[in-house]
Amino acid sequence: MLRYKLQILGLSEVRRNGFGELRTSRGLTFLYSGKEDEEDVRENGVGFLLSDAAKKSLLDWKPISERIITARFNSKARKITVVQCYAPTNPASEEDKDDFYSALNLTLKNIRKQDIVIVMGDLNAKVGTDNDGCQRHMGTHGMGVRNGNGERFLEFCQDNDLTIRGTLFIHGDHHKYTWNSPDGITKNQIDHLAISSKWRSSLLDVRNRRGADIDSDHHLVVAEVRLKVAVARAASSTSRVGKRFEVNKLRDPDITEAFRLELRNRFSVLEPDSTTSVNAEWNHIKMAYTETSSVVLGHKTYARQKIPDS
Repeated sequence: MLRYKLQILGLSEVRRNGFGELRTSRGLTFLYSGKEDEEDVRENGVGFLLSDAAKKSLLDWKPISERIITARFNSKARKITVVQCYAPTNPASEEDKDDFYSALNLTLKNIRKQDIVIVMGDLNAKVGTDNDGCQRHMGTHGMGVRNGNGERFLEFCQDNDLTIRGTLFIHGDHHKYTWNSPDGITKNQIDHLAISSKWRSSLLDVRNRRGADIDSDHHLVVAEVRLKVAVARAASSTSRVGKRFEVNKLRDPDITEAFRLELRNRFSVLEPDSTTSVNAEWNHIKMAYTETSSVVLGHKTYARQKIPDS
């Protein structure tokens, strides 16, 4: 992420249960959404890695399911909602696919109408090169022949007026394919990035980066975006006084257990070493407790008392 100077990195197949927000030892923010049951089999899962600039522009995020997560950012143009996905594979059951796209459509329905929407991730979808009748939503520079998942994804983009930008740029196949089989023979373009069609010109390029070491049979897909994130404004001091955590929630044993697990997850990524100073170690500890409280407990706000007219 640092090598390619990425601001927002979407992750599929995170394989981490529960949901949360962690700070990595390199100062990146990790948002994740997995299976609800912490003890369940670790599979699927989605997430984001955010740079410091992206974190400062983050307005909110929502762990929708083990296959969908959203994050909303401030930008100089308008608000941007990014949806990271991990779709069922093409051989998966029709029921699983229906459930996924029902949830994805509902997710987009709940996004504010004025937001720029970006949907990205491992869609397990081959959309091909034939854009007859759907020129607004895809180009002719994809790969291969459209499969069932590709039909579903294209229909989803048409219903939500999104453009699959990776099909609009002229690149050699070596910059198009996003997945290759273990034997290195089969190569497909199944990871995609789609943006609100009226903002399609904001995406300047989409291509794979085969040089990225991500320990996967997928390649990193990088988009160059014209939009720039902006620091999210803090709430006005006239609207509320004080910002305390809802500590009373800890009376609930389930909440207490969730707090304990979330805190443990945060400490697991701190990775202190012998060179860490006392002050830095204290800041790590304070950050872990503060961010855990924010995610699990939430904040308690106090309305400013109005002074009656005399």
